[in-house]
Amino acid sequence: MCTPAKCKPAEGSFLDSLTKLSNAEQFFEALDLAFDQSVVNVSRLHILKRFNSLLDMESVKGLDDGAARIACRHALEKAYSEFAGGEGQKTFKVFQDLKTGFVPLSAIIR
Repeated sequence: MCTPAKCKPAEGSFLDSLTKLSNAEQFFEALDLAFDQSVVNVSRLHILKRFNSLLDMESVKGLDDGAARIACRHALEKAYSEFAGGEGQKTFKVFQDLKTGFVPLSAIIR
């Protein structure tokens, strides 16, 4: 398992520059990936969580900046395409705990 202390990127490296980004759009721009703003607006946190899960930080940390950028770009592209294609899985607890039910119209209208 890669803990933040264990996988902290080298100061000034490409990976270090990614740690300073604060929103999804900045990741797409840093990795030179085109994106549909409407997809990002709906699924930004899910895309970034999936991006993180696709990256093997222990392996990526050992790569030079060029190879690390390619690995990160590929992971973000895959994560984005899953959600853009409607195939991405929303894994946050709030989506897992959804309870569906039926409320008859007569219970709402009085």
